[in-house]
Amino acid sequence: MLNLNRAQVLGNLTKDAEMRYTPNGHAVASFTVATNRRWTGADGVQQDATEYHDIVVWGKLAETVSPMLKKGGPAFVEGRLQTRSWEGQDGVKRYKTEIVGDNIIVLGSRSGSAPSGSAEMPETSENPIKNIAKDESKDKVKEEEIDIEEIPF
Repeated sequence: MLNLNRAQVLGNLTKDAEMRYTPNGHAVASFTVATNRRWTGADGVQQDATEYHDIVVWGKLAETVSPMLKKGGPAFVEGRLQTRSWEGQDGVKRYKTEIVGDNIIVLGSRSGSAPSGSAEMPETSENPIKNIAKDESKDKVKEEEIDIEEIPF
């Protein structure tokens, strides 16, 4: 049986990413991305809804993108859904579903002042998702000389 657990969101950060380290020294960054949806209701009135997606990023990827993830800035996040549970101080079992990001593209900020970049999680034994090997020969472009006089500008 085939299974698929992938999530993709493109939205704006609700606050700066929070960078922490586990007691074992593993880097973890967490942040929230807001996405908006607009539709016209049956009464003809436009309506808006905002969804908030909690994101967790681990390891080197967390350390790389955390400084670039600023409040209000747009980002594309790709990863898998994961639900964790814990018992609260009141004895009630609580649940939280998050996106565990393995590909983050920081698109900059609304004002354009934040740096842009993209990062992908390196393949580790902790990351069960295996990358399909790319045919690198397709990525190579034949180099050819360009005559400066042929450039139209």
